[in-house]
Amino acid sequence: MRLSAFRLFAVCASLMASAAPAEEARPVVVELFTSQGCSSCPPADALLHELGQRDDVIALALHVDYWDYIGWKDSFAEARFTERQKGYATAAGRTSIYTPQMVVNGVHDVVGNRPKDVAKLIEKHRAKASPVTLDIAREGEMLRIAADTTRPVGPVHVYLVRYDPEESVRIKRGENAGKRLTYSYIVTDWDVVGIWDGTAPYLESVPLTGAEPAVVLVQQKGYGAVLAAARLR
Repeated sequence: MRLSAFRLFAVCASLMASAAPAEEARPVVVELFTSQGCSSCPPADALLHELGQRDDVIALALHVDYWDYIGWKDSFAEARFTERQKGYATAAGRTSIYTPQMVVNGVHDVVGNRPKDVAKLIEKHRAKASPVTLDIAREGEMLRIAADTTRPVGPVHVYLVRYDPEESVRIKRGENAGKRLTYSYIVTDWDVVGIWDGTAPYLESVPLTGAEPAVVLVQQKGYGAVLAAARLR
């Protein structure tokens, strides 16, 4: 559904009023590739929980399915999350994937249970400005998305991500057998809602139902850099 002429004008006015003359900092997106069947993952899961409480970090847990073969099927795992991790590996010129892996702003990866290394990467990305501004707002059962840029950045994907804030799971088999583990920011949906040429302002409205938090990401195609992100809790 496209915005009405009145709403289009209102969004454009809002963007122009809030736009800065220079490139701006944006929340740092941390994607954790994890599994309930991985004994090295619980410390990374706990770290992601802490990171997600920061206003300057958007934390997302993507549970992969390639640990399921050892006897415990991850109840949150989806094959498409494994494919996303493989996409990052291919983009980086690697042939293997692992857990727990954190990918920061789509650009750098780090072992997710190494807090100091993760902190350094987040600070590195916090210091970087982005040419893209992003504004999102919920209007009933629709989500308004407005993006603009100070220079060409396209083409880019516009993603809508939904996540479950927290769940506790008792693991009965596999490497974490006998443990009750708590998981945070569990991604449940990850959909492309638009492709933007990265030049003219991007204005769109998409369906948004349910009470789950929502995140919009503007990411360069081919598993490139996350240029902007916004969250509705």
